[in-house]
Amino acid sequence: MNRKKSNQTATVAMFFAVMIVINILSSILFNILPFPIKPTLVHIPVIVASILYGPRIGATLGGLMGIISVTHNTIFQIPTSYLFSPLVENGNLNSLIIAIVPRVLIGITPYFVYKLLKSRSGLLLAGAIGSMTNTIFVLSGIFLLFSNVYNGNIQAMLATVLGTNAIAEMLISAFLTTVIVPRLENLKK
Repeated sequence: MNRKKSNQTATVAMFFAVMIVINILSSILFNILPFPIKPTLVHIPVIVASILYGPRIGATLGGLMGIISVTHNTIFQIPTSYLFSPLVENGNLNSLIIAIVPRVLIGITPYFVYKLLKSRSGLLLAGAIGSMTNTIFVLSGIFLLFSNVYNGNIQAMLATVLGTNAIAEMLISAFLTTVIVPRLENLKK
């Protein structure tokens, strides 16, 4: 039993380290180079871990992704940081819900999608749905908990959901999931 728990802890630690590196590198890269879009990439290890190790490890890593988001938005403040950190001006406990709950769900949904389909197309769909889980639940949370951001305009929220960032994140997640998961499955054996 202790060996299994040690393996799970090591797995979470390795994926968390990868998430921190991705967060730091993407923050630097997207702030230095003039990219027209700035997709979130930190959720990819959460999706991959969910598929490989199950919803418990996926949800744990999703929660850690939420903590990364709160920390990042507290330290490196931008006009929307209050949506993800209760520790900045205009932030509140709803900020924690938006920062953490959708990220936990990222760690759960890909596992069940892949388990249901168990194919290469299932991996593609699991990666895409994992990414869209984040987008849809974050934006829905913002719409419901900070309705003044969209002034109650559901069309504005839907336009944001279908915006270029969300599509880019979904495509990148779907592609990388189909490339990474089979390789890591082979290493796991």
